Parts: sequence; structure tokens; C-alpha cells
Amino acid sequence: MINLLHNITQTAMKAGRRPGVIKYKKYTGYSAARHYRDLLTQAKHEIKNSILIVFGILSAGFGLEGFLIPNSFIDGGVTGISLLFSKITNLPLSLFLIIINIPFVIVGYYQIGKQFAFKSAAAIVGLSVCVIFVHYPVITSDKLLISVFGGFFLGAGIGLAIRGGGVLDGTEILSLYLSKKIGLSIGDIILIINILIFSVAAYLLGIESALYSVLIYLSASKTVDFLVDGIDEYIGVTIISNRTESMRLMIINKLNKGVTIYSGSRGYGKTGDVNRNIEIIYTVVTRMEVSRLNAEIERIDPDAFVVMNTIKDLKGGMVRHKLFKH
Repeated sequence: MINLLHNITQTAMKAGRRPGVIKYKKYTGYSAARHYRDLLTQAKHEIKNSILIVFGILSAGFGLEGFLIPNSFIDGGVTGISLLFSKITNLPLSLFLIIINIPFVIVGYYQIGKQFAFKSAAAIVGLSVCVIFVHYPVITSDKLLISVFGGFFLGAGIGLAIRGGGVLDGTEILSLYLSKKIGLSIGDIILIINILIFSVAAYLLGIESALYSVLIYLSASKTVDFLVDGIDEYIGVTIISNRTESMRLMIINKLNKGVTIYSGSRGYGKTGDVNRNIEIIYTVVTRMEVSRLNAEIERIDPDAFVVMNTIKDLKGGMVRHKLFKH
């Protein structure tokens, strides 16, 4: 205890303070206002995510109860496995939705984070409760309509849940985990899993039901892509040109886009090894604007070096009408 007090005294004296006097950081009005603003922003974000997950649950429940379950059709992923087990055992679908997803939520807890795992667990339990207590009318018995719209509403539910920070189906979590272990891409793993599921469905439910289930999966996956990635596909464009200023003005004035200028050094070109400083332009356009951008680049500098990459998500700035704030 004496040594502890001695260390405290020495530390205070080195800091130019009198022993026994402790200075506390003042909690200013600015910091309090900023803290309140951060809490308000986080609360709005979580409320928005919760609303998306709730609507996702209702949409997926409608796809299951209104289309798939009454007509003995299945989807891919954990939902498809749950539908198969429910069909075979005559046990409630909600039971299998929870049990089969449990290991995937645990994997998500360690691979992605506890907040994601909590939201996913809440979404899955919510879907199970929805299947039990919310009764939707059977919309149609036409198999093609079931495949298209059943997949659409199920995919919309999954997509909305993903936008809310969780999942309704643990297949994506499993594919993410396996991709790190065996070296395959996430898409390849999901495809392999669904091939196995539809093969079993063909054996148990018949070839025709399995083929319609493939249509349901395709409809659902496209709907998920639409909700997660959006209707516009964004393209990041890197331009290396000797006419940087003309390119910059063209992008700003004609395409009404923002630009970022990087400082770089040319390492090798058409004339061989060249070591000189250059300016590199980076901008973002939509897929529909790529053709016009290429035409303008060709007009200004036919020898420009252009690299384009697909962007999965975009935040901040304005792609269409306002400038990016890089």
C-alpha cells in the first residue's frame, strides 16, 4: 500500500502537480452535444435496421405461407433444408428453421461479430414465430406463379434482413466460413450446397417439384441481389492520361460527377521504362453511363489507360447529380 501511494505521488510530481490533487477532464457542452448527437444517430440507424428486419420477416413469411408450403415447393439454403425436413417428418417448419440455423449463427458470432449474430438470431426466431402465428391466404395454385412470386417475396425478405444487418438463412454464413477454409468462392459454395439440396428434393418430391424449386431459388436470389446491391451497378473508373485537366473538366461539367486526383509515378509505358510523376483520376459512374464516359475519353485522349471495377456498395456523395466529396 505504501509503495502504491509512493508511485502515485511520484507520478503526480513528474506531471507538475501537487500530490493529492487530481485534475478531472471537464465535460464541456460541446462534447455533451456531440455525444448526444452520436447516440441519436445510432438510435435512428438501429430503428431503421429493426424496421427492415421486421418487414423482411413478414415478406419471407408471406412467401412461405402464401406460396411455397401449401404447394410442397422448396427453396435453396437452410430454408430449403428446413422445408424438406418438415415435409419428411411432418414436424413444424418453425422448429427446423431455428434448429438448423443455430450452428450458422454461432459461426457468424465468431466470424462476423456478436451484433450480427444477435440480429440474425432475432430475425430467424421472428420468422419462425411469423410462420406459426401469422396466417397468410394461399394466393395461387399455378406452379409458375408460385415459383416466380414465392421466390420474389422470400428473396425480398432475405434481402431486407441483410439490409438490416442480419440474415434469415444461414447458408451465406456457412459459405463465408468455408471459403476461408477450402479456397472456393462464396458463390461456388452456395451453388454446391443448393445442388445437393435440389438433388435430394428431386428424389423425395419428384423431378418436376425440384425443377420448380430451382426457379424459386433463381427468383429469390435475383430479388436479394436487387435489394442488397440496388438497381444501379456502380463502376469505379481509374484514368491515367497525359491530359488530366481536360479529363477532370469533362467528368465534372459533362457527366456531372465528382473526381479524385491521385499523385502517382509512371513506371513503364509504351516508350519503355519511364519514371516521372503523373496525376491519376478516379471517379464513379453507373453502368448506363459507361458508354458515354468511354466516348468522351476516346475523344480527349485515345491513348489513355482506363481501368474499371464493379463497386458492390456506395456511401456518401452523389453519383447522379451532385459531386462527390472526396
